[in-house]
Formats: sequence, structure tokens, C-alpha cells
Amino acid sequence: MDDSNAVSVDMETIYLGGKEHHIRTGRGTVSVIVYGDQEKPALITYPDLALNHMSCFQGLFFCPEAASLLLHNFCIYHISPPGHEFLQLGAASISPDEPVPSVDDLADQVIEVLNYFGLGAVMCMGVTAGAYILTLFALKYRDRVLGLILVSPLCKAPSWSEWIYNKVISNLLYFYGMSGFVKEYLLQRYFSQEVRGDAEVQESDIVQACRKLLDERQSINILRWLQAINGRPDLTDGLRRLKCRTLIFVGDESPFHSEALHMTSKLDRRYSALVEVQSCGSMVTEEQPHAMLIPMEYFFMGYGLYRPYQFSESPRSPLSPSCISPDLLSPESMGLKLKPIKTRVSLQTEKGHER
Repeated sequence: MDDSNAVSVDMETIYLGGKEHHIRTGRGTVSVIVYGDQEKPALITYPDLALNHMSCFQGLFFCPEAASLLLHNFCIYHISPPGHEFLQLGAASISPDEPVPSVDDLADQVIEVLNYFGLGAVMCMGVTAGAYILTLFALKYRDRVLGLILVSPLCKAPSWSEWIYNKVISNLLYFYGMSGFVKEYLLQRYFSQEVRGDAEVQESDIVQACRKLLDERQSINILRWLQAINGRPDLTDGLRRLKCRTLIFVGDESPFHSEALHMTSKLDRRYSALVEVQSCGSMVTEEQPHAMLIPMEYFFMGYGLYRPYQFSESPRSPLSPSCISPDLLSPESMGLKLKPIKTRVSLQTEKGHER
């Protein structure tokens, strides 16, 4: 590592013994929290708009079975977008004079992070906007990506309605900061109605925690992230050339459900799989992390990776093997060619449409 290009800050009390690094890249400083044995293969994560690793991936990594699977096999590198580092560090507002990064700039930051740590090909996990950045990264640097795990991903350019709506949100962030309207927009982006609650049902703990985090965010930093993702180009034409294995999760109540289906339809079916999670919003990692466990297990089997023996059973997972399409359980799916899958719920829905 070149100490002249990065500053490493030990933050053992922040994230279960993790260590935070502030890495100066050619496109600004980026925060990376490293957790685990750096001799193991690398898994990098990238969160959605206005979030960081604690608010976007905590549910998944606090799930004992999923944590054992991931931490047994990988060293985790949590990348936060500029200005979204862990809150206790007191993330400062980025100067208005700093140019707004493009999505290409953010993807290029990822390669600089890999080079800083001396990493080769890595496994990638991203949520929505973060999934877009990692997909773009995989298209630009194909030899540096082993596989993609994408949660409610984006891949198309914003529609006119999304572009205009994001412009409105950008103006609100600029003039009024984290207003109630912006906060509700973000919570609807992340979570299903069931956990957000209503007049009669209190919102869940994960929504309350996310609401508190949004209150403490620097609005100018969120604005810059939103401006970057609102200027994203369409990746559709390049998806067919993406040869790394790809596992996509999407909640059936996610605003980006149709986009995930579109992306799946454009990927090479030999290397991609889709899991639709019932009664869930975009952030499956927080709302239903157990639903990710068994599909990830079979996905990793194709790389020769397994959970430790003591966690070989997973009675808590809502996705038992009987709920998964036989395609996923076939020998071919455990090798280099992973068949597309859907949960039983989505298959029943398709049958309903046929009637």
C-alpha cells in the first residue's frame, strides 16, 4: 500500500473489530471499512442512496447464518460513497466547489480501492444505486469481478418521470435539507408498506433506525450522490457481454421491481439467476435478510465456497429448498452455469396471469 495516497484510521469500536481506511483517489476520498481476514477472497459492498454499510447491510451481517457464510469465506470491504462514511466520524459536508462525480468516477474509485489493497478479482454486492455502480464497474473492469450479487438493481437510464422527480428532490435537499418529504421519499424507496407502517400500525425498528440516520445526514452529500445517479447512462446493451455469474434479489414491493426483471431478461441466462422476495421492499438486506441465505449458498457453491459445518441447517430461513425452483438445485446450477430461478411465490403469480 502507498501511504502517500491514503490514510488508514483504526476504528475497532465501530464495526465489530473492523478497520476504516480513508483512501485518496483521483476522484476524491472514499471511506472503506475492512472486516475479516485479508488473506481470504474479497467481497466488496456498495450501498444505496443516502446510506452506508451500517444502514444498508447490517441486517444481513447480523443474521448469524448469513454472517457465518460470508465471513467464513470472505474478507469484507464496505465502500461508502463520498460523504457517506460511518456517522460517528462526523462526515463533513463536501465543499460546493468540488465537482459532482459521475457514475463513471464512482466506478473508477472502486478500481482504485482494489489497487490500494492489492486485490485481484473480487465478489461484489450492491443495493439499488450501489448495484448500478458495481454493475458498471464489472462492465468496465471485467477481469476484476468474480461475481455480482445485486439487490433491487438499476441498469437503465432514468425515465423522464424519475429524472424530473429526482430534480425536485435535489432542489428540496439544496434549499431545505433533509425535509419530511425527502425523508418519506427515501423510506418508500427502501422499504415495503408493511414495515413502514401506517396510521394504525407503528413503523418497524429498522425504519425508525433509518429515519434517525437520515435526520443526521449531510444533505449536500446526499444531493451529490443523487445528481450522479440521476445522470447515469443505460447499461442494457452491455449486459449480454457480462460473463461473471450474477445473482439478483428484488422485493416484489420494490419500486425497482420491473427494472430488476428487465435486467435479468438482458443478462446471459447461463450465468444469471433471479430471486423475487415476497412482501418486501428494495432493501432485502435489511427487511428480509434470511431470504438471501439459501440462494447465496447455492450461488457460492459454484465457487467451491460453503458455510461452516455448525451452520449447515437454516430453519430460520423463509426460503427452504422446497420453495426454490428445481433449476437452482440442479448440478449444472452449482457449476459455472447458474440457471435462472424464481421463488415459488413468483411462479404462482405467473400461473395466475396465464389464466
